[in-house]
Amino acid sequence: MLLDLLQNTIDGAAAGASYALLAVGFTLIFGVLRRVNLSYGPAVMIGCYAATWLHLNFQSGLIVLALAAVAGTVLAGAYVERLCFAPHRSGSAIAAMVASFALWMQFEELATLVLPRHVYAFPLLHEGAPVEFLGLSLRPDALAVLGVAAILCALLQGLLHRTRFGLAVRATIENPHAASLAGIDPGRIFVLIFALASAIGGIAGFLIVATHGQVTPMLGMWATLKGLLAMMLGGLGSLRGAIVGALVLGQIEAHSQWFLGPQWRDLVAYLLLFALLAANPSWMTRWTISRSAS
Repeated sequence: MLLDLLQNTIDGAAAGASYALLAVGFTLIFGVLRRVNLSYGPAVMIGCYAATWLHLNFQSGLIVLALAAVAGTVLAGAYVERLCFAPHRSGSAIAAMVASFALWMQFEELATLVLPRHVYAFPLLHEGAPVEFLGLSLRPDALAVLGVAAILCALLQGLLHRTRFGLAVRATIENPHAASLAGIDPGRIFVLIFALASAIGGIAGFLIVATHGQVTPMLGMWATLKGLLAMMLGGLGSLRGAIVGALVLGQIEAHSQWFLGPQWRDLVAYLLLFALLAANPSWMTRWTISRSAS
């Protein structure tokens, strides 16, 4: 029983690491632009489809596929930013969110036109058997995801707290008008944050499909739901909260699948979020936007 508990905890941490990268991308955009980007997951899916197309046509290596996934996601993110968020920076947040939903549909249609099959195989990060250690089964690819997520989150923390760019981001979050009077261009900050969030999403997407060994158009919806749920569990606008929420989500899914069955894996997480919001409607926003990068 103890080994099962430890195994599930390890599996949940690995899943939570990939959710953390998705949640961080959502939080960066929400924390700076104060907008929810519903097409974030589909943009990640477009990057993964670009990498899949390269794999099918040129049998490229994993490094090239990773770069393609990041580049494709950043380009898709730039398209979303120009069409959905740049026109609505000082306007309606609802209009920007609805526009991003329209691009979600657009991205899914594009993916199915380029690669019409429902599922395509993707090269695995590690094709060997799991490593057995003290009765536990450790997957090298899952450990790699954990390591990459930890490094990226640490680098992002340093970027936001120890660089002039991070200072400009925090000033823009606190007061865009005052930041512009101090010589900071909020529009440029918005574009750079969008690009950074998209790059992180591209890395997350590549790690997810390379761990599961397949890509499907449903990846867009899956990434959106997992990223949003993790962000909401941790508190809107908080990078640290997004990481914690993602790790908690991974643990909830892993343990509920073991104790209740795979059909309960997602439902339990949604029920927990509903219960928290019902018990305390202000819980989800207990961190303010200005604290998200502080």
